[in-house]
Amino acid sequence: MEVDLALANELIEQYSFFDYVEEAHEREHSLEVQLPFLQYRLHKPFKIVPIIMGTRSASMCQKIADALKPYFNSRNLFVVSSDFSHYPDYEGAKDADSTTGAAIASNSPDAFLKSLEENESKGIHGLATSACGWSSILTLLDLSSQVADMKVENVCYQNSGDSRYGDKLRVVGYHAFAFIRPQVSGDSEEMFLSNDDKKILLQLARQSIEEKLGTKKPVKVDESQFSASLNMPCGAFVTLHNNKKLRGCIGHLQSDKPLWKTVWEMAWAAALLDSRFEQVDSSELNYIDIEISVLTPLKRIQSIDEFELGRDGILMEKDGRHGTLLPQVADKTNWTKIEFLEQCAKRKAGIGKDGWQTAELYTYQAIVFSEHEILEAP
Repeated sequence: MEVDLALANELIEQYSFFDYVEEAHEREHSLEVQLPFLQYRLHKPFKIVPIIMGTRSASMCQKIADALKPYFNSRNLFVVSSDFSHYPDYEGAKDADSTTGAAIASNSPDAFLKSLEENESKGIHGLATSACGWSSILTLLDLSSQVADMKVENVCYQNSGDSRYGDKLRVVGYHAFAFIRPQVSGDSEEMFLSNDDKKILLQLARQSIEEKLGTKKPVKVDESQFSASLNMPCGAFVTLHNNKKLRGCIGHLQSDKPLWKTVWEMAWAAALLDSRFEQVDSSELNYIDIEISVLTPLKRIQSIDEFELGRDGILMEKDGRHGTLLPQVADKTNWTKIEFLEQCAKRKAGIGKDGWQTAELYTYQAIVFSEHEILEAP
């Protein structure tokens, strides 16, 4: 089984609380228990990044969650392993595990921590711990609770007393939970950005335009206060509308700059550098609505069957020319898939209406949000 050493080393280099301690892995067998299931279920090669949690600090769990947040998306599977109640009798285990299980199902870090305290206060005979890997569970909840409409399913509960070989006087509890991300348009990694992240990006975009137009004094941006998601390199487009009419749109499909910096630069560029329009004037600012599209990585496709209209944006490249249309364009135009490709080829790439047929094609998805949706929401 291959370890993703590049990612592991990246985490170690970026965060002081990650380190490689060989002895920590020598006698830890939880990974070996999980791997056969993954190999059977996934049916294809994959890489792993094993993380053993040593902390007993809730605040450190939050820091670890923040570091892992950029990777908490549909391209990666997070498997969190922990036993539950240790060594009460059969009924005591059911009592304790019911309390912790309900807290996990609520997808609330605070509720989970309170459940541990509640079980301690019950005085359940023989209970040594409610969950030996509670810090791992808490880290998962710190991640999952930031995802709107995350569904948590209790797939199964048993304890060792349910086995015909088990001793009902001294048991260990076992839950299995599935954390299911919501089906969002375009599978666009909605969990990648919290609502607060979106608000910050929209505020930065407006601040960028106002500073360029001279209506606001420059303010130093303190990126150290941003989440890991905002500091992750990522492509983005900024679109401006005045009274619902397009007023400018510029972006990068990919960027080696932090997301917040890309949005900052694309915002003022959309206002001043889109050659299709006159530059935005300061008198328009009160009527401008800012829309941001944060893009997932490009994926090369071999057939248009892999392109889903309304979900995917398209990039086409041919003979040194290239052009793109964002996913949401399909919703605004009612084009068919072929019309979408033809319009991109003709209007954006300049390779002729049928040029898409011999071009290199790439798809991507977008997290799309705007001021009137986020900042003006009740």
